[in-house]
Amino acid sequence: MNLSKSFTIGFIGLGLIGGSIAKSIRRIFPDYTIIAYDIDDHALRMAVEDGTVTKPVSNIDESFASCDYIFLCAPVHYNIEYLSILKTCMKPECILTDVGSVKTDIYRAVLDMDLSASFIGGHPMVGSERSGYEAANDHLIENAYYFITPSSSVAQEKIDDFCTFIEDLGAITIVYSPARHDQTTAYISHIPHIIASELVNLVREHDDAKGMFRQLAAGGFKDITRIASSNPVIWEHILLSNSNNIVAGLEEYIEDLQQMVQAIHKKDTGYIHSFFRDAQQYRDSIPNNATGVIRMNYEIFVDIPDEPGAIAGVINCISKENINLKNIGISHNREDEEGVLRISFYENKAAATAAILLRESGYTVYER
Repeated sequence: MNLSKSFTIGFIGLGLIGGSIAKSIRRIFPDYTIIAYDIDDHALRMAVEDGTVTKPVSNIDESFASCDYIFLCAPVHYNIEYLSILKTCMKPECILTDVGSVKTDIYRAVLDMDLSASFIGGHPMVGSERSGYEAANDHLIENAYYFITPSSSVAQEKIDDFCTFIEDLGAITIVYSPARHDQTTAYISHIPHIIASELVNLVREHDDAKGMFRQLAAGGFKDITRIASSNPVIWEHILLSNSNNIVAGLEEYIEDLQQMVQAIHKKDTGYIHSFFRDAQQYRDSIPNNATGVIRMNYEIFVDIPDEPGAIAGVINCISKENINLKNIGISHNREDEEGVLRISFYENKAAATAAILLRESGYTVYER
């Protein structure tokens, strides 16, 4: 891995992901040169003002000729358009990478343009409700899984160097083929987003004029459909880019639902019991200490009496350790959860510390 001060990294796109990776590089490798392009001039100005970007540029051109790595952090189809421009100006030993959640289309374009020996795809498994450079932070990819998807034409030494670089930024690398990556993300991210949105639409279609379904959905239903709040434009691109894997998974899902419909009709208690038992056992085996494709919520639930000052007492207890709260609210529908007061945090450590403080102060606390 080249750790020289002359190492230069380019960014095309400084949104949440691109901006966060750039900030991580600046924190860990303060002497590196970072060149950046973004269609949002305001994002570029902020990145220069906070010291992240060394050189902002207004076009994708020879400005990137000195780069050792170039991160493509725009939407997938824009990244594909940029490949032909970068091919004419980047140096032969430069490594191109991206951060997209679908690899099929960009690898097809890379192959067509004879750039396979220079391209190592990437996909950090991170996200946020917020977007843009304003939401970027220098710890976003820390302890997060980061897919590395090299083509068969890339030299192993370059793959090893790039993995080391990403690990130096604090991420946990997983080397997968582009095809295997797309199948994996289809099942654990793309299809769940479709299912969550369909559940929301199902309830929406049956809601009454007073919006009673909406009020009652504030408990567990809102939790399991949280990802339905994602950007529809992004998901339009993802579904069309990873269509084969998503359609295959949805067809399997529909077949499984049909089996459940038949089991209910037949009152097949054995099938119904095993359906929920197998799901429970597998879900309970999923680790809590890793960052996956779908962003986690860090929450605790606290029992409090219905009296003046009760919420303030909880907040005061937590504030002793200067813990930042993300959100707080009363849970009126507790069919699927315990605790009256629901408190969410930006990180798991804060949630765990808050739970300890509250228990020490005599509160009953429930954790997921």
